[in-house]
Amino acid sequence: MANSDLVNKTNKKERNRQTLRKIFRYIRPYRLLVFLSLLLSVLTVALTLYVPILTGRAVDLIAGKDMVNFKGLFSIMTAILISIGITAIGQWFMNHINNMITYRIVRNLRTQAFEHLQELPLSYVDRHSSGDLISRIITDIDQFSDGLLLGFTQLFTGVATIAGTIGFMLSINPLITLVVVVLSPMSFLVADFISKKTFTMFKKQSETRGELTGFTNEMLGGIKVVQAFGHQEEAIREFEEINERLSGYSLKATFFSSITNPATRFMYSCIYAGVTIAGCFGVLNGMLSVGQLSSFLSYTNQYTKPFNDITSVLTEFQNSLASASRVFEFMEEPAAAPDASDAVVLNETEGRILLEKVDFSYTSNVPLIQNLNLDVKPGQRIAIVGPTGCGKTTLINLLMRFYDVCSGSIRVDGHDIRRITRQSLRTSYGMVLQETWLKSASIRDNIAYGKPDATEEEIIRAAKEAHAHSFIMRMPEGYDTIISEGGENLSQGQKQLLCIARIMLCLPPMLILDEATSSIDTMTEIRIQRAFEKLMEGRTSFVVAHRLSTIRNSDVILVMNQGHIVEQGTHESLLSKGGFYARLYNSQF
Repeated sequence: MANSDLVNKTNKKERNRQTLRKIFRYIRPYRLLVFLSLLLSVLTVALTLYVPILTGRAVDLIAGKDMVNFKGLFSIMTAILISIGITAIGQWFMNHINNMITYRIVRNLRTQAFEHLQELPLSYVDRHSSGDLISRIITDIDQFSDGLLLGFTQLFTGVATIAGTIGFMLSINPLITLVVVVLSPMSFLVADFISKKTFTMFKKQSETRGELTGFTNEMLGGIKVVQAFGHQEEAIREFEEINERLSGYSLKATFFSSITNPATRFMYSCIYAGVTIAGCFGVLNGMLSVGQLSSFLSYTNQYTKPFNDITSVLTEFQNSLASASRVFEFMEEPAAAPDASDAVVLNETEGRILLEKVDFSYTSNVPLIQNLNLDVKPGQRIAIVGPTGCGKTTLINLLMRFYDVCSGSIRVDGHDIRRITRQSLRTSYGMVLQETWLKSASIRDNIAYGKPDATEEEIIRAAKEAHAHSFIMRMPEGYDTIISEGGENLSQGQKQLLCIARIMLCLPPMLILDEATSSIDTMTEIRIQRAFEKLMEGRTSFVVAHRLSTIRNSDVILVMNQGHIVEQGTHESLLSKGGFYARLYNSQF
């Protein structure tokens, strides 16, 4: 057990060092601003520490009754006011520069994280909840910025203050300075013990917060289903369990971080008391003047104060480090393999698709598609049918190259799709899925999502062909109506019609329709089917449908079961065989 703990501690220290190195890489482009901030920090600290010297001289000029040197006091007070004024201006500029460095680093990090999200393979997104991903990109980066800002604003100044006060105290009396320096390491030991505890708790707090965000996001997205099935109490219990864990970790993290200040203040009070006693003996023995003692006590107070600030920074920095490690862990996830340097760009696509000995599985020990062979000629209409889980949607994912085949190949116009740029391959397909997606923008922008330069006439024509124009014109602002997040101000059928209008506008050479009319009423579906008939003329099309009556006119019907094509042919030929397709078709009636 001891060896295991030692290994864990060693690994944790190494991870922390690696995280710090990564943070410094983000700071490096702003090294000139950091250098300027350091200079201002040294300037403000030097002027701040010069004031007690002046104050001590002023005290010595008040020797007794009727023995006050007013002329000397006036010049000293003027110097003090000038020093305070320059210090205030310097601190303002230093804080402004520190804010600039922090927020630019955070801006760059968040932008890179979002860009990396776009490059990640779909398999990674499928394995992680959206709440956890959102937490890493938003919440964890916010936590990181808080710690970074504290580090810039207080750490530099604190270190400079400690070094400066030691220098000034040595110039007054080295012996009493030794008392301060000898007692100081005790506060470091206390702070080090507390910071180790807080890091562990803050890391668990950050991870559990992401879990809670993911669960809340999941429940919010399916609130109607939760209520329809009376699952509210179970959802509340699960939420309370996660929330209870988060509360426990947060309480422990807050406890350890909150005892930092009282513990270090106790240590500093001991140091201050020791200096006061030693200084009083020094005055009695003629080693110090009263003014020098007042300066020394002021320096002692200023010497101990930065330790409070630094220990607070270290506590916050533990939280920041834990959040940063989660962000960098996400950033280091391998992106999807980039397009080959000699990858083909599809411009004029005929639509010939060839699948040869394709094997694929999401997990290595659970085979799904095995030895799949298919030859699709340009302009053919291919229907894919089969029971749930047979691999229909998986085949669509492979055609679009959201996933790569484990073995075998898929070719478009003679080119292996792994040798085609993803952008040109995917823009060659027009895809309408059962799950609709609309962004928070105008209806016009959503229709023109795949063709931003489309004219007003083209957008209206596409909407009319999708039978969406009439309901759009009944909206408050027509085509300028803003769709709320997720399209909550539209019915499911209306959202699907807008997704269909996107395809009508782009007119791609190949089509994928995955239950494209599942949420549309029967009369509208008949009209949409007619529009699709026109759209599919001369285009290679893949149609996934559970209602087999909608695919009767397909050129080829692929019947899939357990990842295999068990039958293929026309509707009539498959019915005449009386096999798997015939049983599926007749089961509808």
